[in-house]
Amino acid sequence: MNNDRECAAYFRSRKAYERCMKELLKKWKSYGKTAGRITLKQTTEEERRAIGGIVGRAFYEETIHFSFSEFEKGLQKTRFASVNMEKMLEAYAGKSLKTNRELQEEDQFRREKFLKTNQFYFREKAGADSLAFQWIEELLSSKKYGYSLLMREYGKDALQAEEIFRHTGRALIKLEEMETSGEELPLAVFAAELSDNPHYFDRGTAAGLLLVHAICFREKRGLPENTHEWRELLEDVGIVPDNISSQVHVCGLRLKKGESWHPAYEAFYENGEPCVVTMENLKDITEAKAIDNQVYVVENEMVFSYLTSSEKKKACTILCTSGQLRSAAVKLLDFLVKSGASVYYSGDTDPDGLGIADRLWQKFQASVHIWRMGPEDYEKSLSGEAVGRFGLAKLEQLKHPVLRETAEYIRREKKAGYQENLLEELAKDIQK
Repeated sequence: MNNDRECAAYFRSRKAYERCMKELLKKWKSYGKTAGRITLKQTTEEERRAIGGIVGRAFYEETIHFSFSEFEKGLQKTRFASVNMEKMLEAYAGKSLKTNRELQEEDQFRREKFLKTNQFYFREKAGADSLAFQWIEELLSSKKYGYSLLMREYGKDALQAEEIFRHTGRALIKLEEMETSGEELPLAVFAAELSDNPHYFDRGTAAGLLLVHAICFREKRGLPENTHEWRELLEDVGIVPDNISSQVHVCGLRLKKGESWHPAYEAFYENGEPCVVTMENLKDITEAKAIDNQVYVVENEMVFSYLTSSEKKKACTILCTSGQLRSAAVKLLDFLVKSGASVYYSGDTDPDGLGIADRLWQKFQASVHIWRMGPEDYEKSLSGEAVGRFGLAKLEQLKHPVLRETAEYIRREKKAGYQENLLEELAKDIQK
């Protein structure tokens, strides 16, 4: 047995050196040489005596400090003299040692090989002019358009990452074919055709997120920031998301299909009854019309029910978004604004409610009027529910001057205001 192996065997056979050797291995991985200082806390007398015997010092405190070079120099004065630290540590660990930098370089090489292998696959399958090939080229050069996501999945499971990668590349090839033919496909059908799983590209899945990145590369645009923008992105390339779950409650609204008013919604309109409109219902709609070219939009279902009840109701158009603006609500409001309608929006005077109102105003500008969300309304609607620091941080993003003024009151009170506390005021406004 040579000195290196004999020395390693000696250290393995004595528990007093176990923690010391682990720290020496860590330092070697960090520096690739005899370097760095080692600190051991809550040492036993046996550990202090064993390590002190090598470094040539007596340790009395439970926390001890010594340098790697001290340990090596001391070791060279023992019967293991002329020991090679790297070979000894490799013998101790039972494997060859690589520095963290070497491991990172090897990992980076494997990742680039993974990308280039799949780039070659798509060049053979669809040619160097294909979107799939060009997308991977962009991943390699700029590290954008899904690179971080793909590398994260690669770190979890390389085979699974390759499957997601290739399905997404095939999706880009499919989109090119759809553009040529003018075809549109529901998201579930699109996913099933490529992967046999109708939910493969659902929003929030790794494959769904990577598909969004790939489409953004194709369209040369930024990532969608919300569900509505995600839906718009898919629709722009001929993929139709689920059109049922996105819905808005309405009352006093006329919808035109082609050249005629939609008979089903005309019945609800004539009877003054509320109903639900989904994205699927809006698919073939060409126009929307509000009574007196005014539409009142509220955030909460209870407020909507109160305002549309027979006791309080006036002939008017009211919409309920049920919180965040879904695609159906945005699309319907787009129709109404184009028809010349003025939109009066009222929501909770809390950070989320103000955020919804502000985004709606930014989208439609002068067509949107903030309704009952000023400082006085906030004081009337005040509740006992606290607004946390994350909520308060959201207020910094507001642009509308009235909402920014209300935000100052929220910062001061640190309480939420709720629309349900302004029912009478909202009803009186509509009666006027």
